[in-house]
Amino acid sequence: NLSLQPNWLMAVMAYETRYTFSPAKRNPGSTATGLIQFLQSTAIGLGTTTSRLARMSAVEQLDYVEKYYESVAAPRIQNLGDAYLAVLFPPGVGRPDTYVMWQRDTGKYQREYAANSGMDKNNKGYITRGDAVSVVNESYREGGRFAR
Repeated sequence: NLSLQPNWLMAVMAYETRYTFSPAKRNPGSTATGLIQFLQSTAIGLGTTTSRLARMSAVEQLDYVEKYYESVAAPRIQNLGDAYLAVLFPPGVGRPDTYVMWQRDTGKYQREYAANSGMDKNNKGYITRGDAVSVVNESYREGGRFAR
């Protein structure tokens, strides 16, 4: 229904659930839950809660994944990176890989930098779209190992 490559969504969900595809997967220290790590505020905006999402089957939760993508960026998604950025940082959808999303020491997204500092390639003090996209690209390649 989203007119997206299904494998892009699978790669995003694989990465976000640490390859478990568990609708109950939680991010420690956060309200993030489920196939695309819905925040509680996002879940409420979609008419549910993270507790309800965690009790759903993966197939049931896919309806909320679809609703989320429809509400955020589905028409603007052109590639795997956009599919991931729609979840991680929607302002990054459609940006070049050199786009700086978060900086360690300046800007309004220092908290986001801290939470995602593992994406900072070469510990340069900022995270680009390309840094972030590299993790989901690896997830996509990993999934390809199982394709027949």
